[in-house]
Amino acid sequence: MIPFIDKDAERHLDWLTLTDALAAGHRLPRAEIGDTFLYRGTDTLLSRAAWIDGLGSLVKSCTIFPDNCAAPPINGSVTLFSDADGTPSAFLDFHLVTKWKTVGDSLLAARLLARPESERILIVGSGTVAAGLREAYAAAFPASRFTVWSRDPANAAAFADRHDTDVATDLAGAVAQADIVTCATMATDPVIRGDWLRPGQHLDLIGAYRPDMREADDAALRRARIFVDSRDTVLGHIGELKIPLEAGVIAPGDVLA
Repeated sequence: MIPFIDKDAERHLDWLTLTDALAAGHRLPRAEIGDTFLYRGTDTLLSRAAWIDGLGSLVKSCTIFPDNCAAPPINGSVTLFSDADGTPSAFLDFHLVTKWKTVGDSLLAARLLARPESERILIVGSGTVAAGLREAYAAAFPASRFTVWSRDPANAAAFADRHDTDVATDLAGAVAQADIVTCATMATDPVIRGDWLRPGQHLDLIGAYRPDMREADDAALRRARIFVDSRDTVLGHIGELKIPLEAGVIAPGDVLA
C-alpha cells in the first residue's frame, strides 16, 4: 500500500531541522527540473517535476484561483516516485508540502543572509503562507517582535489576534522600521518600494509565481544584493526578476547566488 503523508506529520517536523535538511539537499547532485505553466485569466495551473539521480523524482501540481470564495484559492497534489523502478513511493498532502517547503526556503535564506540580531520582523500579507512565516521566523529569531500588514485591515487584525502580532497601518513606515521584511502576497504590481529600505535589512519575496507578478519595485532590486532559491525556476519564469531583467534594470550577473 502506498503511504499518504498527511498533516499529522507536522508533529514530527521543526523549522530549524528542516532548513538544515534543505541546506544539505543543496549539496546533493543538481536536480533536473521541468515546469509547466497554464493560464486562464487570473487562474493558474503550475506543475513542477524534479528528479535527483539516486534520490527519486517528485511531481507537484498546483491550482491557484485567486478569486475562489467557495473553497481555498490554492490546491494541488504531490507524488513521490521511486528512483529504482519509477513506482509511486508516497502521496503527500499538498498543503503540508507547500507550507513547509515554501516557508522553509524563506527561513533558510534568512538564516544565511539576515543579521542574526534581527529583532523586528514585518510580515506583508495575512494569508496561509503568512501564518507559516510567523511560526517559522519565531523559531529562528525567538526574541523578535512581529508586525503584520495587509491590504485588508480586517484580515490583518484577525491575523494579529490569532498569532500574537502587532498590526501596521502604514506600510512604508513599517518597512522602514523592520530588520526583516517577508512578503507573501498575490500582488501583480510592486508593494515594496526601494526608497523605503535602509542598509542591512533582509527582504524576502515569496508571492510571485507568474511572469506578470512582482512584489518589489526596480529601486528595491537596484539597491539589493540578490539571491534566489533556483536560477532555473526564477530568472526566466517569475516576474519578480523576469520583468526587470528584460527591461535591463538588472543583469543576470546581479543575481549573486
